[in-house]
Amino acid sequence: MDTIKITTDILATIRAMNRAWTTGWHEAEFRQYIHENAVAIVPSEPGRLEGRDAYVAGWRGFALAATIHSWQESDHKVEIFAGGRCSVVTYFFTIDVMLGGVRQILRGQDMFFLAKEGKGWLVAADQYSPEPAVS
Repeated sequence: MDTIKITTDILATIRAMNRAWTTGWHEAEFRQYIHENAVAIVPSEPGRLEGRDAYVAGWRGFALAATIHSWQESDHKVEIFAGGRCSVVTYFFTIDVMLGGVRQILRGQDMFFLAKEGKGWLVAADQYSPEPAVS
């Protein structure tokens, strides 16, 4: 198993998916990275988003309501499981965004579960968490 190639492919998938919503809303491109049975847990919605359509709709709502000035990811960690057929990816992010007329810098962390489908990787689960407040 070539873990370097797998890791490179997974990170390319994550970065391309994020570009599809942080550089304007590119729904068709974004959708191609999401598994049909994807689930997401986000702090802005009760419960969870279930299925590709709900997942895409959640990001569409944010992307269309926000003006994103910058997006940065850092400290990626990729763990590979099941002989290279699935992976967990975590990283930290900073987004400079205008939302509701207020410009804000938001920081947080993402954790994705990806599954290998055919020749590509699909996001099957996502948990986004804002950076905890420092007291």
